[in-house]
Amino acid sequence: MIVSARPATLDELELIAAMADAAIDELEPRRGGAVWANTDGRRRPVRDGLAAEVAAPDAEVLVGTIDEAPVGYAAVHTQPMHDGSAIARITDLYVLPDARKVGVGEAMILAIEGWARERQLAGLDSLALPGDRDTKNFFETFGLVARAIEVHRSLEP
Repeated sequence: MIVSARPATLDELELIAAMADAAIDELEPRRGGAVWANTDGRRRPVRDGLAAEVAAPDAEVLVGTIDEAPVGYAAVHTQPMHDGSAIARITDLYVLPDARKVGVGEAMILAIEGWARERQLAGLDSLALPGDRDTKNFFETFGLVARAIEVHRSLEP
């Protein structure tokens, strides 16, 4: 089994969009997921935003593969900081459920890190929903640790 990550192509947008929709569907019912889906989550329909990111010089969309078959995707873009530097903001990282825990996510994170280092970015940022220990633990494996805790209170009845 060969696990790898590579830049996505425009020909793969339908497949990646389907995975992005699956990621939203998986996260939205979780604690904090409904607000995330309406603020930080990818806006639906997802295809147009993904197409723009595939073509953007300050963004990257990756496909994670097992034996060259796409089983995951990730998206990252540069985010400027006030001091003039920038960080890599990972907005999407998803692996199909049957392809998890074999290194696909790891391959994509390492590819993102390489992309960020090539651009001399100051760091990597991403988001994990509250209580999502698997995501938190996954990111911590690669040295991403909490730097802030975002809080929210709904005012809806």
